[in-house]
Amino acid sequence: MPLPSSVQYSGSLISLLVVVIVVFTTIIRSSAESYRVDKYSLLMPNVQPKKKDLYLCTPIMIDPSKSYFIVGFEPKAHGNTTHHMLLYGCSEPGSDDPVWNCGEMQMPSLSKHKGYMHSNPCKSGFNIMYAWARDAPTLRLPNGIGFKVGSDSQINFLVLQIHYHRMFEDDETDNSGIYLHYTEQQLDKQAGVYLLTTNGIIPPNSIEHMETSCPLKEIDKVIHPFAYRVHTHELGKMVAGYRVKNSNGVQKWDLLGKRDPMTPQMFYPIENNITIESGDILAARCTMESRRNTYTRIGTTSDDEMCNFYMMYWVDGTEPLQQHICVSEGSPHYYWYRDPNLINIPDEEV
Repeated sequence: MPLPSSVQYSGSLISLLVVVIVVFTTIIRSSAESYRVDKYSLLMPNVQPKKKDLYLCTPIMIDPSKSYFIVGFEPKAHGNTTHHMLLYGCSEPGSDDPVWNCGEMQMPSLSKHKGYMHSNPCKSGFNIMYAWARDAPTLRLPNGIGFKVGSDSQINFLVLQIHYHRMFEDDETDNSGIYLHYTEQQLDKQAGVYLLTTNGIIPPNSIEHMETSCPLKEIDKVIHPFAYRVHTHELGKMVAGYRVKNSNGVQKWDLLGKRDPMTPQMFYPIENNITIESGDILAARCTMESRRNTYTRIGTTSDDEMCNFYMMYWVDGTEPLQQHICVSEGSPHYYWYRDPNLINIPDEEV
């Protein structure tokens, strides 16, 4: 399975480490699964954040000689320390270091902060595979569905990113992370994640809608959404995602999911059994309520905000979408009602 990035990746050492991992792996068996599932630990190597709102990344390399399918994510984290975790699939990691500063929406830099070089999570081949916050529980994918990594996939590395709430004391370290449940069984249903998000500003003492939408442009692919997750910071009241379909001059909005972001930010089952095809539109709205006397910007710190709707899906017998993210300018520049491609917009408060 994956290999620690802190080693030199010679062929002989890869073979040796693969053997060691197999010997020490924990076997997970489930009556709902018709294949063997093993477990691998992707954890921070006892890091010591010395700054509030620090983002740290650590990578593992995938054994290139095999294909693996990740079928579950078991978090090892606590909300009092960890604001959120993201798991990226990369063609190349953002750094060769075992740990680096990987704050979102920042440009790579050669400067260090408290001993950590700064770079993006991925140098190339950026994919979001999993996200966690607010003490969400373990996620197990439906039987027969998995995220393909290694071999002939585009994912050669996995990168764990953790956003830390607070500074650590001198004697404190952290090894939060994710236990990856995986199988070597070939699975025809490949999983992917599509993120709808916004930029923008929330005015003081207001209720604001942060909205985004994008058409699906990849032809000959049928997307089967099966789970969704929402994410905001403290101002979020409700987040909803939709599939918008045009048929015979009529535009229909089907709810994918709707959730209070102050509840555990886990992946929940999709509301409706629907598919998404080329030409359909994906749309999301975050309702924000600010009682602050200052403007709040979309950003990376706990005092900033985020508006994220994650859709987890599967495709049958083909590769997942190359299109991974939909982002709008957000308030005050983009709203659904100003978008000429959207009509019949839901008028309910979400």
